[in-house]
Amino acid sequence: MNLHEYQAKDILSSFGVTVQRGIVATTPEEAIEAAKEMNNKTGTNWWVVKAQIHAGGRGKGGGVKIAKSLEEVRDQASQIIGMNLVTPQTSKKGKKVNQVFIAEDMYYSGESEIEEFYISVLLDRAKGKNMIVYSTEGGMDIEKVAENKPDKIFIEEIDPSVGLQSFQARKIAFQFGLKGEVFKEMINFIFALYKAYVNSDASLIEINPVLKTSDNKIAAVDAKMRIDNNALYRHPDYLKLRDIREEDPDEVEAAEAGLNFIKLDGNVGCMVNGAGLAMATMDIIKLSGGNPANFLDVGGTADAERVEKAFRIILKDESVEAILVNIFGGIVRCDRVAQGILDAYKNMSDSIKVPIIVRLQGTNAEIAKKMIDESGLKVHSAITLEDAAKAVTQSLI
Repeated sequence: MNLHEYQAKDILSSFGVTVQRGIVATTPEEAIEAAKEMNNKTGTNWWVVKAQIHAGGRGKGGGVKIAKSLEEVRDQASQIIGMNLVTPQTSKKGKKVNQVFIAEDMYYSGESEIEEFYISVLLDRAKGKNMIVYSTEGGMDIEKVAENKPDKIFIEEIDPSVGLQSFQARKIAFQFGLKGEVFKEMINFIFALYKAYVNSDASLIEINPVLKTSDNKIAAVDAKMRIDNNALYRHPDYLKLRDIREEDPDEVEAAEAGLNFIKLDGNVGCMVNGAGLAMATMDIIKLSGGNPANFLDVGGTADAERVEKAFRIILKDESVEAILVNIFGGIVRCDRVAQGILDAYKNMSDSIKVPIIVRLQGTNAEIAKKMIDESGLKVHSAITLEDAAKAVTQSLI
């Protein structure tokens, strides 16, 4: 589950991470009140107006603005709230901005130089270890830094059984070239950040930039955070932070129906039972000359209602030119699945304009094939993956 910047900062702050403070606002009037409150709390006379969407690169799309007066706060908030913000991490349509974060200005002048760093904490699944990825090139696209300056990217691997060690935190602070009190500040920041990552069951925390202020404070100026969905049962309070407005509506609808659905850019829809078989089905679609339009796992039950819901979600994608149904009947019998498919087809025959290829294998597979072949409907049956692949190829010609 992705979080907005202001939500991530609230969680990070609860674990002792120093963050850029701010208040969320949904209207220009609320933005003015938020700016006044921030002035009372921090003394800031400049504010940063930040669009809150689940995407990075907001500044490049005009979603982050400096306001030097309350009138500018109103103007900037008026321009940003309601806009479709297009960034390198959104589609061409962008995402609608429903709220802004009115944050304190931390780029004030002082005795020492301001510096920006990059720090993220995530899991290396191949090694079964957490890792801290960091760079002195903060405030920039980390992907471009990795491509153009790979020597500026550093990784510290952490064994989850022992946790982050003091020498590792000191190593990171040393790589940043810090000394004295700010060196200690960075060490404390890193420990707090890792604690937040572990105890919130996050799958990613990315801070870009981590700011060293002119008075030698360390703070998270931005924050990107993703919570592991499988651990949300341990954090019922985090569930309230979910913003379905930021999610694909088809994926939200599928989840409510108990379907595991992820939309992709392709021309062949697929409906499968089981994640492993779904991945294999996507491979066979690719090998057959098509491109998968989605990942859809209907689970262990494939009755008419469930199948119909899956068909309707797949067919919302106008780029779909064919649908491949690939079901392995182990616990569920293939003939029951076939009946569910035929019933669903009859219920929505007027809206099905693309060929449907059904490959059923397992218990009563031959009976299921006979049911489909004798149905008189425009549903093509297949027994093997090879047959299914050929049928997909022919349907795309």
